[in-house]
Amino acid sequence: MSSDSVTTGTAETAPDHVVAGVDVGDADLAALLRARLVEVEELLVSRLETGEDFLTEVALHLVTAGGKRFRPVMTLLTGQLGPEPDRERLVKAAVVCEMIHLATLYHDDVMDEAAVRRGVESANSRWDNSTAILAGDFLFAHSSMLLADLGPAAVQLIAQTFAELVTGQMRETVGPGDGQNAADAADHYLRVIWEKTGSLIAAAAQFGGEYSGASGEQIERLRRLGDAVGIAFQIADDIIDIASPSSDSGKTPGTDLREGVHTLPMIYALESGSTDSDRLRELLAQPLTDDGEVDEALDLLRASEGMRRARATLERYVGDAMTELDALPAGPANEALRRLVRFTVDRVS
Repeated sequence: MSSDSVTTGTAETAPDHVVAGVDVGDADLAALLRARLVEVEELLVSRLETGEDFLTEVALHLVTAGGKRFRPVMTLLTGQLGPEPDRERLVKAAVVCEMIHLATLYHDDVMDEAAVRRGVESANSRWDNSTAILAGDFLFAHSSMLLADLGPAAVQLIAQTFAELVTGQMRETVGPGDGQNAADAADHYLRVIWEKTGSLIAAAAQFGGEYSGASGEQIERLRRLGDAVGIAFQIADDIIDIASPSSDSGKTPGTDLREGVHTLPMIYALESGSTDSDRLRELLAQPLTDDGEVDEALDLLRASEGMRRARATLERYVGDAMTELDALPAGPANEALRRLVRFTVDRVS
C-alpha cells in the first residue's frame, strides 16, 4: 500500500492554477510553487549525480520515472503560511522528504517483490534486491547530508520520522496478532498507515512551518494537518483500488486483493457480520490469482457496509485536516491546502 497518487505537473504542461494535479485556486501561488518544484528537482538530481555512475544510475531510476512529488508540495505550500518563508531551506527540506520517500520505495519493492513501480520496471527487478537496497541506502545518505545543512532540529525530526517509518513497516509485517477482533484490526491498520505514510507527510508539513517563521502552535497544527492528510490519502487509495474502474483511476482495480493486503474497507466489511461476510472471508483468506474471484470480491466489497464505513472514516480525517486549517493563517496557501484536502475525497466520488 502506498499513498502516492498525486502527480506533479511541470511548468510547461500544467494549467495556470494547477500544481501536483490539484487546482490550487491562485495563478500566482501556482507559478511560485512550480518554480520552487523546478529547484527541488534540480537539487534532487544534482545531489544524486555526485556519486559513482553505477550508483547514480540506480538512484535516479525512480526519480526520472516521473511524477510523484507530493511531500515537497506539502513543504512548499505550508511554507507559504508563515510570515518569512526561507526559500533555500524550504527547498532543501522538500528534497530531504522526497529522498526519504524514494528510499522507502526501493526498500518496499524488495520486501513486496514488486515488478513495477511508477510505470517502469522496479529497481529490484531490473537489477537485483541487493542493488535496490543499496540504492535506497544511498538516498538515505544524501538526505542526511542535506539535513546536516538544516541543523540539529531537522536531524532530530527526521530521526524520529525514520523510527516511525521502520516501526510501521515492522508492525505491518508482524500483523495485528492472533485473537485480535475486527476493531483491533482496523486500529492496527490505521496505526500502520500513519507510521508508514502519515509520519513523513507530517514531517514535510512541519518543515514548512519551521522554515517560514510560523509560531510553535502553528507548527504543531501543521504537523497534525500532515498526519490527517497522510492517513486520508491512503484510505482514499484503498477505496479507489476497490471502487474505481481502471479507466477512471488509471490503475487496475483489485491490486490489494491480488497481493493479499487487507485494507480498511475489507477490514470493515469483514467486521459487519452481513450475509456476504462469510464468502468475503473465504475469498480474502489468501491472495487472489483468479480474475473471476477478484471480480466477485470487488462486487461484494463495493456493495458492502465496509465501503460506507471507510468513506466515513476518510471524511473524518478530512474534517480533522480542515479543523487545523481553520486555525492557521488565511490566504491563498491556506485555500490551496483546503483544495488539496478536498481533492482527497473528490478522487473517490
